[in-house]
Amino acid sequence: IVLAGGKSTRLGRDKAIEPLGDEFLIQRVLRRLSQVTDETIVVVADSSRGRELPLSESTRVAVDLYPRCGSLGGIFTGLTAASGNWGIVVACDMPFLNVNLLNHLLSVREGYEVVVPVLNGRPEPTHAVYSIRCLPQIEYHLKSNDLKISKFFDKVRVNYIPSEKITIEDPEHLSFFNVNTQEELDLALSLVDRGH
Repeated sequence: IVLAGGKSTRLGRDKAIEPLGDEFLIQRVLRRLSQVTDETIVVVADSSRGRELPLSESTRVAVDLYPRCGSLGGIFTGLTAASGNWGIVVACDMPFLNVNLLNHLLSVREGYEVVVPVLNGRPEPTHAVYSIRCLPQIEYHLKSNDLKISKFFDKVRVNYIPSEKITIEDPEHLSFFNVNTQEELDLALSLVDRGH
């Protein structure tokens, strides 16, 4: 599940379609995800946004069921659209997703509803794995306009993955790098040039 409903206000243009190497940013994200899942869903704010994105035929588009409710609404929409019982949720501006780390998150989901990495003492909820069993709790928070993702974590079983474990698969923690500003985009381009 790729969250692509944001307005890219800090960058000033649509970051999902910024060129990175020989593909657009969102295509790079989807390509990495496709190595660990057999279904990809892009969550967008409206159907016109879905038509604007350079997506393959196999990528499904889901329009936000809770517009203007940020990433929490996007997670709800993506999980609702998913055909399976689990969804890997990432943002469309994370060009350095690590396939080994994503596989690790999936491998430790048994007995939990959420698997979330923790860096610098804070969970990374837009690089996490969610069960569809979370949907009632997420919807409760959406209807209460309580939109911080981690607020529902105390109502479900969460496997918090410590940074030491993350470092084993992703030593530089580049999985969590995202593009919001021109400076971050320039850095992403230089990392791509260096083979990341």
